[in-house]
Amino acid sequence: MQQPRDPSSVSNALVAAFPTRLAGDVQSVLAVMPEARLAPMMPFEVEVQGETVAIPSRIYNEEPSVDSERPPLAGTQKVILHCLYSRHSDGRVRQRHVEQIAASGEPWVVPFVVQLAGEYVLEILEAIGRGIPELRVPGSAKRRLYGEFIARNPAFFARTERRVVSYWSCYYRWKYGAFGTYPGCVLLESFRAAVVEQVGAQWPRHTPHPVGGRG
Repeated sequence: MQQPRDPSSVSNALVAAFPTRLAGDVQSVLAVMPEARLAPMMPFEVEVQGETVAIPSRIYNEEPSVDSERPPLAGTQKVILHCLYSRHSDGRVRQRHVEQIAASGEPWVVPFVVQLAGEYVLEILEAIGRGIPELRVPGSAKRRLYGEFIARNPAFFARTERRVVSYWSCYYRWKYGAFGTYPGCVLLESFRAAVVEQVGAQWPRHTPHPVGGRG
């Protein structure tokens, strides 16, 4: 059962979603976020450049109004805000905010994006694919960024793969008869290419092979 919110525990939970060097920036962001009736839900832990962060599966804060941003959030703080709201309970809110961070080159943004690849909103999967075209470019900075993250978090990526297959089978198999044509699979294959390039070896697979695909 979801627990009522406690201001100090909510703040600590959201600060923990980012590397410790960003704690001050996260607090600035929290200052403009409306309070939520419910606490953040079920954090998942991942490693970002040697540091463990715990990102909430869902948050329940309403989006801040423009007037509430006094003083205005700085560049990094805006990215943090979008990351947090990419975990919102409303899929439309998640989509709006992931569209703002998909192109980011910050390593701490990557888990927020990869987590959304394992969720069920088709428009979000499509938005991520549009937002990271460099992921399909061998040797690109985005490939290195995502490849390094996945190499550090194999269990997280395996869980994401299984979730993509599950949502495809449950909700989208009627539309995408072959798993390889499903946008979630297309994303996974881009992520897989990134980690294979990063480690220089094949990577364990937890999905059906794409149509005509191997590896």
